[in-house]
Amino acid sequence: MHAYTLVSAVGDLLAAAPSPKPPGPKSIPEVIDGIKLWVMGILAAVATLFLVIGGLRYMTAGGDPAQAEQAKSSFKAALAGYALAVLAPVILQVLQGILGG
Repeated sequence: MHAYTLVSAVGDLLAAAPSPKPPGPKSIPEVIDGIKLWVMGILAAVATLFLVIGGLRYMTAGGDPAQAEQAKSSFKAALAGYALAVLAPVILQVLQGILGG
């Protein structure tokens, strides 16, 4: 088989392949599921950042009570962020129920 006929055969196969349909609009539950994943990811990332900042502050406090207190407040903020990340699906489920989706 010559290279030209091989290229021609591949071109014919590609031309005969059905073109993909453009995606249609998403339903409300699909949109809310997407929002849920984004919100949970962002909250978990920010909470992890506060956890790391709190750990670094605590390690570098060197016995200074004010620095240790700032570290503890960062730990509390991280805990609140993780709690919100866990509760985000519940909050968005309530929102979905209100919207009737």
